Amino acid sequence: MRLIWHARWTTRAMVLIAAVGLFATASYAQTESAPAQAQEQAPEKPLPDAPQSQKEEAPKGQNEEAASPVQHVEEQTRKAAEMTEHELLRARNWEATWIAGPYATKHQRLLPLSRKDREEIYLRQTFTTPETYMKRLFAAGIDQARGVPGQWDDGLTGYFERFASREGQFFTSNSLAALGNAKLGYEVRYDQCKCEGFWPRARHAIMRNFLTYGRDEQGLRPQVALFGGAFVGGIVATAWKPSPKNAWANGGWAVVGQAGYGTLLNFVIEFSREINRKQGVE
Repeated sequence: MRLIWHARWTTRAMVLIAAVGLFATASYAQTESAPAQAQEQAPEKPLPDAPQSQKEEAPKGQNEEAASPVQHVEEQTRKAAEMTEHELLRARNWEATWIAGPYATKHQRLLPLSRKDREEIYLRQTFTTPETYMKRLFAAGIDQARGVPGQWDDGLTGYFERFASREGQFFTSNSLAALGNAKLGYEVRYDQCKCEGFWPRARHAIMRNFLTYGRDEQGLRPQVALFGGAFVGGIVATAWKPSPKNAWANGGWAVVGQAGYGTLLNFVIEFSREINRKQGVE
């Protein structure tokens, strides 16, 4: 009887152990399969670039940074050379820089001026270049030596009064001449004669002070705006000059001055090459 009881409990114990073993085995299998399924279902992410490629690009960037200062120095050197050459040419071309302003050489063809061209020439002749003030300083020196007007003293104060008078008269004359030439479409630049010989060139220099080209740059027209502006400028200058005042006489003398000064200026431009040769420039 006791043997049968032991046999029954032994059988029950073995069944219970087997059941616990099966349950443990099943739980372990599920634990191992879950990460595998998660890895299979997770989307693939792109891998970052290998560090080796970044290291290979670094020397290239370093070379560009190292080369940039050299390129900068070369660029600055080139610009400095160009500026130096420009200044040398500007100093050599003294008649265009300091006296005459823009003009056409005998090998150049006059083309119609645009509005922007006229504005630039007007500013250069009136405000933005040193030659425009040097001319008035020189003319004021002549007036100072002549003692004209006599009511102004002979000292520094009188000289500046004469300079201011000349500058105001020139501003009025040149502004009116620029407006008139723009309205009529007349040429404001001098063109060197394409002829040869002293007398033909001298006649051209004199003629071009009283005649200029029209809109087509072919036919000649009288310098109405130039001498009209000079006449009105002389009349306006009477307003600040001391008595006795004669506006018409001042306007007439201004026209005479334009005739003489303009002709002299054209001669300087026309024979500038010969003048440069005498100076050893060319």
